[in-house]
Amino acid sequence: MPRDPYEVLGVARDASEQQVKKAFRVLARELHPDVNAHDPAAEEKFKEAAEAYEILSDAERRAIYDRYGHEGLSSGGFAPNFDSFGTISDLFEAFFGGGAFASRTGPAAGEDLGVAVEVSLLEAARGAKVEVAFDAIARCERCHGNGAEPGTPIETCVRCGGAGQLQSATRTAFGQMVRTMVCDVCHGDGRLPKRPCRDCRGRGRLSTTHELDVEIPAGIADGQRIRLSGRGHEGALGAPPGDLYVLVSVRPDERFVRQGDDLITALDVPASLAALGATLEVPTLEGTAPVELSPGTQPGDVLTLRGEGMPALRRGRRGNLRVVINVVIPRRLSEEQRSLLESLDDSLTDENLRSEDSLLDKLRRALGSHAA
Repeated sequence: MPRDPYEVLGVARDASEQQVKKAFRVLARELHPDVNAHDPAAEEKFKEAAEAYEILSDAERRAIYDRYGHEGLSSGGFAPNFDSFGTISDLFEAFFGGGAFASRTGPAAGEDLGVAVEVSLLEAARGAKVEVAFDAIARCERCHGNGAEPGTPIETCVRCGGAGQLQSATRTAFGQMVRTMVCDVCHGDGRLPKRPCRDCRGRGRLSTTHELDVEIPAGIADGQRIRLSGRGHEGALGAPPGDLYVLVSVRPDERFVRQGDDLITALDVPASLAALGATLEVPTLEGTAPVELSPGTQPGDVLTLRGEGMPALRRGRRGNLRVVINVVIPRRLSEEQRSLLESLDDSLTDENLRSEDSLLDKLRRALGSHAA
């Protein structure tokens, strides 16, 4: 069964005609095809809202529904029929004409394009200039976009009489409604070339290969897009072109894992140096940097080098480099090494081995290091 029209429009049962009309316009704006191209159910939702408005905006229909429900409307011959409308845009134009909800009838704007580029982590940190090549529809240079062979005339379209638009009338429950659409012969121009251009065959546009240098901003992340306005397909008949979207992929770097603007790296440290403390070199984006290991450094300890991470996109400041300490336990020992370690083990006391961390702290350290 269809839903209650009062529920669909979100109005009370004693709502005035003006309140019903206002609620329908608000709901229709939310369902407009320009903002719901991603929602395949938008057309059905609008048809449901239109049916509810059709019932509640007509005093006779509303009275029948209030007494007998949808069955009363069907038996009285008041069932709605929107099958004559081809698209949701046609429905909008039928309801709202040339107002804010009218479908576009002028030349179509150019479509957007997408192209993918790949950069290294260092290029993403410093910024880079990358050359991209792509095919896009552009204005025909031979006819300068008018579709006519040079030196030949352009004539008025017989189909639309030069208006570029066609109108058709449809009888609906609301009365006669006039729909306006782009002429299917001249595609909105109102004129046609007597002799079509030999290069573009009268279309005024053709596909060409373009090469473009794209500036990759410092700090860009994997999967982000750069929008270049007006670099997409050329619009028809002088309509604005579409945009070019550059999808940036950042190649994985074997030295670092990125986390926001921070970089994370692991530093292998022999168990002896972790116990004694040392000054070691760690890799950075620009080379290496020294880090100080305190005596008794533990596995999973994290040292932070401030300002050695990625730059924040368009904000200038840099993230940090976090160095996770991986204490390396030797796997194979010589007899001398084994003897030395056995002597060390014999000399260690509970005082040497006592940990200042609680069990919970130890678990947090291990899990935190693993997550990083």
